[in-house]
Amino acid sequence: MTASDEARETALIAAQAAADKLATDVSIVDVSDRLAITDAFVLTSAPNERQVQSIVDGVEERLREHGLKPVRREGVAEGRWVLLDFVDVVVHVQHAEERAYYALERLWKDCPVIPFTDGAVPAAPTPAEEDAAAGDEGGSAEDAAGESGR
Repeated sequence: MTASDEARETALIAAQAAADKLATDVSIVDVSDRLAITDAFVLTSAPNERQVQSIVDGVEERLREHGLKPVRREGVAEGRWVLLDFVDVVVHVQHAEERAYYALERLWKDCPVIPFTDGAVPAAPTPAEEDAAAGDEGGSAEDAAGESGR
């Protein structure tokens, strides 16, 4: 069994909201085969407590726009590891030190990863696009010489 389409969509929205608030190392783990209580974990990191809180606020705001609010929030006061429980999806926003220490990806390494690509980061060009762009850059030296002779 894999995460439901609704859980995948919620996880992707949460992941993008976190990335928009400059979360680092954003990943989504499908834990539906291992846990009966949720389908997916969204794992994110931040370098300090203030950034953790900013990511938490961004995720809650974005999911609220989609009619979702967490049924439980834990760790907000400390700002080192905040857990937002949206039932089908649990968002973990961790200080980078906690992320390294607890290594949740290692604990759930047997679970599949749901692919996430930050939509705000432009995709790398394919080799064909690079070749096309290189062909369009300024033309040839002969073209340049012909243009200057006019």
